Amino acid sequence: MIAAKDKPTNLTPEEYFAWEATQLEKHEYINGEVYAMSGGSVNHGRIAIRFTAMFDSHLEKTGCITGNSDVKVNIFGNNNYTYPDASVTCDDRDKTTTQYITYPCLIVEVLSASTEAYDRGGKFRMYRQNPTLIDYLLVSSTSIEIDLYHKNDAGDWLIINYKAGDTIELKSINLNFPIEQVYRGLTLSAETPTDTIRE
Repeated sequence: MIAAKDKPTNLTPEEYFAWEATQLEKHEYINGEVYAMSGGSVNHGRIAIRFTAMFDSHLEKTGCITGNSDVKVNIFGNNNYTYPDASVTCDDRDKTTTQYITYPCLIVEVLSASTEAYDRGGKFRMYRQNPTLIDYLLVSSTSIEIDLYHKNDAGDWLIINYKAGDTIELKSINLNFPIEQVYRGLTLSAETPTDTIRE
C-alpha cells in the first residue's frame, strides 16, 4: 500500500467510509490515515481469484462467507480497516454488517515486492489481535512458495513453509489442497523494476 495523494488526514471511521465512497481506488484506513491500494501483477490477481473460488466452492453449504479483495476487514479491537486478497468468516456477527467483516478465521495475502515486509510484519501484528483468526496465508506470486501462520489450540502461532509438491492444510476451514492447484498454468518469474513502481 502507498500513501494516497492529496489525502485527508486524521479522519474518523465515519469520515473514512464517506470519503472512500467517492474515490476510484480502494484505501486502507490505519490510525486515522488512508493508504491507496496499489495494483498487483497479473499473477497476483490470478492467484487471488484461485483462492476465493476454491474457498467459495468448498464452503458453499456451510454458511461461511468468502471475501475477495473488495471486502474490508475491521481490525479487531480498534477502527482500522484493511483489504486482504481473500478472507473467510464463519461468525454469525459478520452476517449483520454490510461494509466490512470483523471476525475472519482465515486471511490470505498474495505477496508483492512492495508489500511483503508489511504483510509479514505490521499487518500480521494487527491481524493476530483477533481471537477468531486461525490461519494467515502468505502466498508468493513469483515462485511456488506459501507460508502459513497457524494458531494452534494453545494460542501459539506456528509458521509452516510450503513448497512444490506439498499439500496445504487449512484447519480453519477444514480444507487440504496441493500447492500446485494455486499455481497451475502460471508463468512464474521475479518481479521486474517496473512491476514495483508506484506513483
